[in-house]
Amino acid sequence: MELSGARQYVASILVVDDTLPNLALLSEMLKARGYRVRPVPSGDLALQAAKSNPPDLILLDVHMPEMDGYEVCERLKADEKLRDIPVLFISGLSETTDKVKAFQVGGADYITKPFQFEEVEARVATHLELRRHRRELLESYERLQKLEILRDDLTHMIVHDLRTPLTNIIGNLQVLQEADYDRDLTEEFVPVAVEAGQTLLGMVNDLLDISKLEAGQMALDIKEFAVAEVIEAALVSVRGLAEQQALQLSAEIDPPDLRVRADEEKLRRALTNLLGNAVKFTRKGSVQVQVRGEDGGVLISVTDTGDGIPEADIERIFEKFGQVDAFSAEHKMSTGLGLAFVKLAIEAHGGRAWVESEMGVGSTFSLSLPGNPSSGAEGRQE
Repeated sequence: MELSGARQYVASILVVDDTLPNLALLSEMLKARGYRVRPVPSGDLALQAAKSNPPDLILLDVHMPEMDGYEVCERLKADEKLRDIPVLFISGLSETTDKVKAFQVGGADYITKPFQFEEVEARVATHLELRRHRRELLESYERLQKLEILRDDLTHMIVHDLRTPLTNIIGNLQVLQEADYDRDLTEEFVPVAVEAGQTLLGMVNDLLDISKLEAGQMALDIKEFAVAEVIEAALVSVRGLAEQQALQLSAEIDPPDLRVRADEEKLRRALTNLLGNAVKFTRKGSVQVQVRGEDGGVLISVTDTGDGIPEADIERIFEKFGQVDAFSAEHKMSTGLGLAFVKLAIEAHGGRAWVESEMGVGSTFSLSLPGNPSSGAEGRQE
């Protein structure tokens, strides 16, 4: 028998023999050892049984009328869905040529009659274990292949996300250099370069802080402040891009003088990430921020009129790198570090982050902060 996790998995065995007393004896012995056994008396029935419900192992007699065991094994191995099932021949034929043929057609083992049941049981257990290991190796290989594809995608995404602000910085500085640092151009291009540099620094900070948050090593600087201050700071950071896309930005805070106890810098970054994400993937319409007091804490929602998020991707949208393949090439998203930071930073406060979305309508990202957030094992409160 095989074990799957903490639960016992009972292996199924198909026993094929046209001699009914032998079929019954072998089947009962295997059942007594706890296996699930299906006895069939012919090669044709064996193929039907294997196709309808593939077993974990097949014990197959060689000499049978109409279709012998060799032909049965050949047909099994020709079927892509059945070829990995180990076939153990049991036969009264003991010539070397018979055994060689059994292995040539794909047999995994050959047991000569009359057999000792202890030998049959030992070989069955061995081949079931070997099959389990082969499956585990195959699954590991498939996971490695997926990870390699993900790694390549991540490399492309990270390079792309880092290159964009770097290109802005270098391009603007080169223009100034070529213009001999003309005053008017300096006033125009330096702020753009600074903003690109801040974007780049934010991405690096997100990546570094995510590692700390995941390890539970991020100390929070908890203090009381006006929610309107961090909302305005976050709006300022995305207003330029929103204007370029003709998007309406708005905020509603109820009550207007609402205050919260939290790490101001972490909350501002979380909101900036949410707003930046909303603006980036909303082609037309609006991005709205709504804030209200809730149970001594605060509930913040960012609603956009973008394309929405497929239901299958909702659960992984806050995962680190979870956005890499979540959308089509037309709307290919970034590494997802920003949203991963949002989730981890809010959870570090003892709060919660979630998203609700409808395709073709838009998405609402929500943050809930408690009235008395924790400051972390190494944090401090002021």
